[in-house]
Amino acid sequence: MDPYVGHDGPDDSSSGAFLRDDLPGPINWNLLLAEEAEYEWHDLDRWVKWLKTSHGLSPSIVPPFYYLHDELVWELSALHTHWLSCYHQTASPSAPIAWRRDFEDAKHRLRDWVAISGTRLDRDRPTRVTAWPGEEPVVQPAEITIQDRDGHFEEFVRRDVQRRRRIEASVNSPLVG
Repeated sequence: MDPYVGHDGPDDSSSGAFLRDDLPGPINWNLLLAEEAEYEWHDLDRWVKWLKTSHGLSPSIVPPFYYLHDELVWELSALHTHWLSCYHQTASPSAPIAWRRDFEDAKHRLRDWVAISGTRLDRDRPTRVTAWPGEEPVVQPAEITIQDRDGHFEEFVRRDVQRRRRIEASVNSPLVG
């Protein structure tokens, strides 16, 4: 059952499966361990899909390949944890309206991020980076077409988790020398 039912959040029958018992904190994507990252990627993706559908958001606000762009991940992740806090059982009764107001502001930022990123409904390219004076020129990767969004997302998460596991293993291995 999809925990993201209704227009502003989960319905009463599924909220236990979705809402966390503890209040969520901000997510620093740079510091997540492999298992944490795997959970957070899937949790964020479920919520982003719910948000897109429940609010009828176009790809110019929430594109399908948001996960390939740090600027979109950080914005949507912040919006997600804010939503979790505002709809938590301990939140103020007025917290949801605060989330709605902040969501309106975030939609403007998301449009800007999407325009800068170059991601589209069926294709994507990495966000262009400008080299500063004295830096090596940045090679701009080509745009790619992605036919299976969910399959691509799962492969992305698998590679990210593997990368994090390699880092964890290198940090936890005994020092040689």
